[in-house]
Amino acid sequence: MKQTRIDKRFAELKREGRAGLVTFITAGDPDYKTSLAILKALPAAGADVIELGMPFSDPMADGPAIQASSQRALKAGQTMKKTLSMVKEFRAENATTPIVLMGYYNPIYVYPVDRFIADVVDAGADGLIVVDMPPEEDEELRPAATAAGLNFIRLATPTTDAKRLPAVLANTSGFVYYVSIAGITGTAAPNVAEVGGHVGRIKAHTDLPIAVGFGVKTAEQVGAIAEVADGVVVGSALVSAVAQSLDSNGLATEATKPRVIGLVEHLASALRHPAAAAAV
Repeated sequence: MKQTRIDKRFAELKREGRAGLVTFITAGDPDYKTSLAILKALPAAGADVIELGMPFSDPMADGPAIQASSQRALKAGQTMKKTLSMVKEFRAENATTPIVLMGYYNPIYVYPVDRFIADVVDAGADGLIVVDMPPEEDEELRPAATAAGLNFIRLATPTTDAKRLPAVLANTSGFVYYVSIAGITGTAAPNVAEVGGHVGRIKAHTDLPIAVGFGVKTAEQVGAIAEVADGVVVGSALVSAVAQSLDSNGLATEATKPRVIGLVEHLASALRHPAAAAAV
């Protein structure tokens, strides 16, 4: 498999001697235009890798904040085709920042799979995280995605033991997403000492970068996890910033984009200017 944008970005981060900021937003939240504007602004704000959520009506691994973001996006008319259109519009202006599409298998299955992969590649996305597709059940998607040059990224969790880990790492590429807490997204804070131990255990079995997410909300947490991981994923805090900026009808305001981008800039400062972030 040739080197992807994800591979190149993590190689660049290694040369810089720092962890990367991986930002998650839900495509189409709170509406297509606002979401696209936020997406386009993320790299300049400090996002090294972007995870773009594919809205789904039953996001079972996600906490209330991301569930609500999916509902807002779907209510505003977001579809898979519109999500891929967002990627294409982003890619027309940015040729280097990796985009990982994250979500659930059902919308991919009904797309269907072959056309989805072709359209993902055409749009310019770089990888997939399909949270409800374990290694034993990925034959309908993973081989074709890998053959098309997409990184297929899997999740490891605190309960992924030594017996389970080889299956998780097999055919994984780009990076490994370590889920720092047991449970759904955004509902608890990670224990950095425990995260460091688990990341070290995984690194003993793979050369892939490890990005840590679920529950990371503050610059202090970003900085601490950056000491033990190659990437730090922030999602619930960003979609919560969207929610907090909306008007009484749930619509975007002039504050929506600045609020999200300002938070990204603050979180990124923990990786690029740690002393300044700690002082805020």
